[in-house]
Amino acid sequence: MDLEVSPALTIPTSELSWRFSRSSGPGGQHVNTSDSRVELSWNVADSAALSDDQRLILVTRLGRRLIAGVITVTASERRSQLRNREIALAKLSDLVLEGLAPEAASRRATKPTRSSKRRHRVAKEQRAATKQQRKRPFAE
Repeated sequence: MDLEVSPALTIPTSELSWRFSRSSGPGGQHVNTSDSRVELSWNVADSAALSDDQRLILVTRLGRRLIAGVITVTASERRSQLRNREIALAKLSDLVLEGLAPEAASRRATKPTRSSKRRHRVAKEQRAATKQQRKRPFAE
């Protein structure tokens, strides 16, 4: 079963490698006997599913998560290995989608408007008046 990240990108099963180990999560004594923790690895650098541009973008953006061009996600949230496999596939898919998403436009700094300055000043005056009313009356 290939991993469909987006309509334009599908990662073949042959490029995914799985490792299983004992989980420290929920499950009681069952945890000590079954390999329910899942590690899913995908070699971004050597993947045939990516174009050169996509590979460059992923390597640049996910550089901290890559070890020798391989990205690894783990899942041990559930007691079942099957559920953890599904979670790991979803995590990898989300990570790749996030890495390939176009960058958001940078924010252009603007000055406050005249009316917002006036509202701010009026609010400050109201707060000051409220605090003045809280004082003890002047004793003559």
